[in-house]
Amino acid sequence: MTDSMQYDYFGAYGGRYVGETLRPALDRLAAEFEEAWSDPLFHRELLKIRTTWIGRPTPLLFAENATRALGGARIYVKMEGLAHTGAHKINNAVGQALLAKRMGKRKVIAETGAGQHGLASAAAAAKFGMGCRVYMGEIDMARQRPNVFAMEMMGTEVTAVKSGARTLKDAINAALREWASAFPDTHYIIGSALGPSPFPEIARRFQSVVGDETRAQMREIGGEISALIACVGGGSNAIGFFSPFIGESRPRLIGVEAGGRGTGPGDNAVRMSGHAARVGVAHGYKSRFLMDNDGQLLPSHSISAGLDYPGVGPQLASLGESGRIEFVSAGDGEALAALRFFARHEGVMFALESAHAGAAAMRLAPTMKSSESIVVNMSGRGDKDLFITAKALDRDNWIGFLRREVDNG
Repeated sequence: MTDSMQYDYFGAYGGRYVGETLRPALDRLAAEFEEAWSDPLFHRELLKIRTTWIGRPTPLLFAENATRALGGARIYVKMEGLAHTGAHKINNAVGQALLAKRMGKRKVIAETGAGQHGLASAAAAAKFGMGCRVYMGEIDMARQRPNVFAMEMMGTEVTAVKSGARTLKDAINAALREWASAFPDTHYIIGSALGPSPFPEIARRFQSVVGDETRAQMREIGGEISALIACVGGGSNAIGFFSPFIGESRPRLIGVEAGGRGTGPGDNAVRMSGHAARVGVAHGYKSRFLMDNDGQLLPSHSISAGLDYPGVGPQLASLGESGRIEFVSAGDGEALAALRFFARHEGVMFALESAHAGAAAMRLAPTMKSSESIVVNMSGRGDKDLFITAKALDRDNWIGFLRREVDNG
């Protein structure tokens, strides 16, 4: 994919399946984005805020203890969790907020699942002096309460979505509905590499900083990358991480989906590595979705609130179909085991989403040579998942603590 405006489709996937009311807004967004991307002043301002506020470049950690424990390939971890607000989501949120400011918008809206994109959008809006509303499924609000509190602290209005499954897919629907009537003064910061064109390409370019840094950091230490591994929900961390390598035959690019609690319908979010998904249209684009014969999105599940989206970004779907990206899955139990493994061996707490990538690395590394290297994208850190992981791994003590806090409150 070249940096031009010819990015409506990625092979058979992508496009712009929206009503007529949204087409002028998307046309203008595409034109404004290309103009900004060609402007050195925009890149200068973006670089400044990446350096002084986001904290880029993020470190590349050689996971020496994990490598020794597993045997086989050397494991490196791209520490996106050390970016401001705790995840890779800030890269796209800041880029789009800066674009919105350039376009003269006074307000941004966003959707969020695990809360990291909502938090990143809230932080960017506060930084640039813009209003912000975040749509979040009622179920996700309950299991990611710390991020809801942080968004509200930054002045963002968090709106509970109570329709449908009350998760990320429903939050996207709500945000698209508002943007359709509010785009003259409002920009919608879609949080992943999905949605109607040009959103997938915009997200890819703002997230490509992760892959660019990884390539440079490995070259600096004289290492050759054998495989890159990233978790895949909608796919923004994966497509950004993989971006500079897509046109090359190496390294292997491995996307890890949520295997959830089982193989049955509603028990996972496997769109690419299984046989349950079908090609369809939702949220303004064509891709592979967990969808019934009538085109209705099916329930999905993951212990991680950020991986239970029933679709996958169109460029990832195309690259998976072509074979350039290998898709695998990791279950809830494997993700929890990987979370504990990297915490105990490296002192690093992966987000539950990222722990799926860690689980795949743990399976792959022992099958490889010690001269080979794997880089895992730790797309976020695990602070946000405390209420989930503590209950899963130390239930009695955690429930007891919460009860004491309520009684003493």
